[in-house]
Amino acid sequence: MIKLGVAGSPISHSLSPVIHLAAYKELKIDAEFDALEVNENTFRDFYQDAKKKNFRGLALTMPLKEVCIDYLDLVEPVARQITSVNTIVFKSGGGNGFSTDLLAFKNLLSPYFGKEIAILGAGGTARAALGALKGTNTKVKILTRSSSRHSKMIEAASDTDIAFVDWNDFSSIQNSNLIISTTPKGSTDSFVVNESNADLFEVLYHPWPTKLVQNYQRLGKQVIGGLSLLVEQALFQIQKFSEEDFDFDVMRTKLLKVAEQTVNK
Repeated sequence: MIKLGVAGSPISHSLSPVIHLAAYKELKIDAEFDALEVNENTFRDFYQDAKKKNFRGLALTMPLKEVCIDYLDLVEPVARQITSVNTIVFKSGGGNGFSTDLLAFKNLLSPYFGKEIAILGAGGTARAALGALKGTNTKVKILTRSSSRHSKMIEAASDTDIAFVDWNDFSSIQNSNLIISTTPKGSTDSFVVNESNADLFEVLYHPWPTKLVQNYQRLGKQVIGGLSLLVEQALFQIQKFSEEDFDFDVMRTKLLKVAEQTVNK
């Protein structure tokens, strides 16, 4: 049996156990995948304990994607570039860090490469989205509340055309081709959208739909939901954890169905 889990705080709402276990059942792999409540203060001891207990790997969510980097034995260059790790694979007693968020964003954002994209927020998920745009000749505007994270955003995609916009100037990004909201629930509820040329990518899946999603749906715009991101990044995690090759298209369809059925219960 391979021992796996998803760690973060709060973690009770996570769909990762349902998604991963469905995939391992499909692959006929005996696996254990638990939701583990871990915060910034408890991560160090948890990480050392996971190594001792022979975990194969860990999926990470808020608030651990940046915190974990100081403790890992190896961090892939692109994950270090965006200062965000959402996947740990244990090998020979050491933990190797990856960003399958970035790989997922590359797949999901490819129709918008070379166009204009706006990102709401500047945390780990925002940096993963921005890192996925590196080298794609995409113009990016970033809405933030303060300049404290601007330098890390620039490092995430140093060759990208980036402009920072004040959080209260939401109307100025409505001519973008796509707006990516990477902020916690409730953060964008006050935004008013009367008209927009932009599609929306909302990384949240709980609650769903958010008020922002409802606004863009009302305008008839295309909306990419958080379940798409959750499943897409999980596909790469499953590949790393299982060390098996499988058809991503077939597995994606199965896991999206499982995720949607779970959310709609």
